Amino acid sequence: MSTEELNKQPDGVIVNNQLITTDEIIERTKVFFRDRIAANHLRNTEKLNDIDKFKINPFLMKYLANFFTGSMDNESLARVLVYPRVLGTSINTTFGTQMQYFVNEVLGSQGSLSSGIDIEFVDRIDGMKKYCQIKAGPETINKDDVKTIKDHFKGLINLGRTNGIAISPVNCVVGLFYGSEDQLSGHYKAINEDYPVFAAQEFWHRLTGVENFYDIISDAVSEVGDEFDGREVMESIIQNLANQIGEEEGF
Repeated sequence: MSTEELNKQPDGVIVNNQLITTDEIIERTKVFFRDRIAANHLRNTEKLNDIDKFKINPFLMKYLANFFTGSMDNESLARVLVYPRVLGTSINTTFGTQMQYFVNEVLGSQGSLSSGIDIEFVDRIDGMKKYCQIKAGPETINKDDVKTIKDHFKGLINLGRTNGIAISPVNCVVGLFYGSEDQLSGHYKAINEDYPVFAAQEFWHRLTGVENFYDIISDAVSEVGDEFDGREVMESIIQNLANQIGEEEGF
């Protein structure tokens, strides 16, 4: 299919050779976020009822409690344990893992058997086959990852050459779930010198053919967020941990 033909597709996303309307994609996105991301987040939060689930830094714990609440009582100590885990580590891990399933299950992208490649898709802008490593956001890799990612792409190109399949650097891309081009870390910029790095707006556009798809699914997820209020669960966990802290020696 030519680039011109790709750009003439009707409103919606082609999933497994069928047109799925934008409204249907929005509903599927909501269901996925509700059932897979939010539900996993809640389950992981509920597991934090045991003080042994935390790796406690004795040098910083009381300092952080006092810095955050002005107190070093047991409840304050519990809060500085729970908040970073629930609002940071837990949901970010769940998000990154589940969004790869979202791309495959909801959008029908093809997983890859090639080492280091997450998905393969036909770029809806230029019509070229893309071998893509997916990353969550613009700050999610470190210096060592740069070499690892480049080596995976080099290996893929060499494998293609061996098997008579033309794969060039322009076919090997990194796609980000969120974030803008001006937010890319220096590590992503280093990759972009040799292989394209698509920030979220461009990545979702190339993957689906819908220019504002990033905004569409962001809004859909925000609407689902209105359904969840985790304060009661978190307060119960905090009080439980505070009681355990009171019974522990060394706090």
